[in-house]
Amino acid sequence: MDSWHTGSAVRSRFFRLRAGAALVLLLLTLAGTAAAWKLATDRSRGYVQRQAAETLAVQAEVLNGVLEKYRLIPPLLARQDEVALLFSSLASEVSIQKRARSLAEEIAGLSGARDVAFFAADGKLLAAARDIFGDEPAGRAELLRAANENRLGRTTALIKGKSRVYAFGAGVRRNGQLRGVVAVYVGFDAVERTWALSADPIFVTDSNGIVFLSNREDWLLKPVSEIDAKFGTVGHTTHIDVMRDLPLMGWQLHVLGNRSRIVSAQSAAIGFSLLIFLLVGVIVFFVIGRIEDRVLLRRRERAAALRLERAVRDRTKELSRANRNLSHEIEERIEAERELKRVQHELIQAAKLAGVGQMAAALSHEINQPLAAIETYAGNTRKALALGRQELAAGNLDRITAMVARISELSGTLLSFSRKPETKLQPVAVQAALHEALILIRPKAERAGVAIAVDPALDGVMVEAGRIRLSQVFVNLFGNAIDALAGRADGRIAVELKSAGDEVCLHVRDNGPGIAPELAGEVFEPFFTTRTGQGSGLGLSIVYNIMQDFGGSVTLLRAEGGAVFELRLKAAQAD
Repeated sequence: MDSWHTGSAVRSRFFRLRAGAALVLLLLTLAGTAAAWKLATDRSRGYVQRQAAETLAVQAEVLNGVLEKYRLIPPLLARQDEVALLFSSLASEVSIQKRARSLAEEIAGLSGARDVAFFAADGKLLAAARDIFGDEPAGRAELLRAANENRLGRTTALIKGKSRVYAFGAGVRRNGQLRGVVAVYVGFDAVERTWALSADPIFVTDSNGIVFLSNREDWLLKPVSEIDAKFGTVGHTTHIDVMRDLPLMGWQLHVLGNRSRIVSAQSAAIGFSLLIFLLVGVIVFFVIGRIEDRVLLRRRERAAALRLERAVRDRTKELSRANRNLSHEIEERIEAERELKRVQHELIQAAKLAGVGQMAAALSHEINQPLAAIETYAGNTRKALALGRQELAAGNLDRITAMVARISELSGTLLSFSRKPETKLQPVAVQAALHEALILIRPKAERAGVAIAVDPALDGVMVEAGRIRLSQVFVNLFGNAIDALAGRADGRIAVELKSAGDEVCLHVRDNGPGIAPELAGEVFEPFFTTRTGQGSGLGLSIVYNIMQDFGGSVTLLRAEGGAVFELRLKAAQAD
């Protein structure tokens, strides 16, 4: 035998295979982890930078929008005559200050500015809306310098400690002379409150590198270098600094992206990479183990195969013998089923013939009456002929002909009903089947005082069935209903058309006592009857089997308060 197939050789070869696989997996793990770390670093850094850049762009627009809202207010006010009158020497100083303060309060209230101030060309404060800076207007020197140079003044200023504002100023000129300055002060409290919702630090530095605005309160009015040294947040220690110059204000807007997201991404990449290679290693060693097991089992399988072949031969003989016995038993069961069906058909035919006998007895009265009338009319006709009364004789003969047709119809229907029905399905008019059934069942219904009503909508309705068997369905249902209505003065049976399309739905209902609910599930079983000692109990079973042969169905819809049977048949077109 080949050494590969011996147990020791197999184990030795697979040990070397496992060692080589472990070395390859180790190298792949190191390379894959390094690649995953690099990819995660690049992607997460790019993501952090993009997020910070988006925040930066939005906040830059917010700052520009806030300042742009107030930029043109001072130049527009400076051109108003009402403002120029504030710097006129014609009025008293008290009235001018009062009027100036009123105007400043009105402008500040309408515009939402932090403060509005008017001061003279020499820098003296004339009036302010809210006096946020006392007697010394914030940024006054820069605003006066800009006014003397006939340009819009811009400056940052501190008021009352750490309150920071941005001031716009415009000179009020008349006849080429500077009369005063209009200053509008813009606060940033709303902006900083919005920034406070951001997890990333956002701040603005002025031209001196001082933090002027920020969502970190302890950074305000501190140099960037001090914050970097003290908190380690502005440099490249824990955050990525993304900034934009705001040249009109002389500011720089900074957004710091958090490096912890990069570290988290790196850790996740390393962990995921290790997990993947761990799973690969488990799968590889599992596959190697499975292959080894299969090789080791091969020898045992060969020996077991020989034993199994012998057992299979023995078992095959037993199964063949059992199969022959089973085939014989199946044939016996099939033959028994054929015999059962034959007996059932004969029993059904016998039950039908018994019903025919009952109907024949009931129809004898229907036939005797026309026979007696025929005898009377025949005698009258003989006398009329003897007297030469031809018209009277002809009328009597017409009546005799009608009586004979009636007797022929009754006997023909009874004979047709007693024959074995055709099995082939064909288009059948429901009204025709009902007519035959009513001919047979009407005497019994009249004796019981039961009225039978047929829906006129059934005229022209065709179904796939056999005419004789469909008549038998109605005869059985009517007969059961008449028996149930025995003794009632107002017994009624109704045949109703419920729907006519691809499928015709009929309801046969009566106003009798109905069927007990606990017996409703047994009504279509052979030999079921609620009249002990009367009837064969096959009527509804015959109805059920006939409807099944038609490819239709019969259902007891309501058991109590009068029975309702639903018949469903496939619709057919008239030939």
